[in-house]
Amino acid sequence: MQKSIFNAPALYGDHHVTEVRRLLFAVDGVTDVYASSAFRMVEVSFDESKVTHDVLMKTLDDLGYLNDSLLMMETGVAAQRTEADGHFRHTATYETVKKTVSFAQTVPYSGRPLWNCPGMGVVSKMDEE
Repeated sequence: MQKSIFNAPALYGDHHVTEVRRLLFAVDGVTDVYASSAFRMVEVSFDESKVTHDVLMKTLDDLGYLNDSLLMMETGVAAQRTEADGHFRHTATYETVKKTVSFAQTVPYSGRPLWNCPGMGVVSKMDEE
């Protein structure tokens, strides 16, 4: 048995852990998968006579898990609505609740997920059971 550990910066949620485990267990020769969204890493135990480290790395890379995460981060600078980008932020502080900040942004649906989510596509039809 061989073990490989992969850093996976885009593995940031439990739904990614489930998807990574499902996809890697489908690869012939994989015997165990430990994936952690907290540590953003994947440890794979596999039979080296059936699959190689490079094949597993390509599988994870093709799905986007080995790339840097593309999550948006707060800049700390208040934004105002502009004609150029259409962003809007409303910040309010009330005496009774102190230091409360809220914001809203209108983002039109463009047929894809708003935030990068490797391995997950848009649900086009939901099957009801």
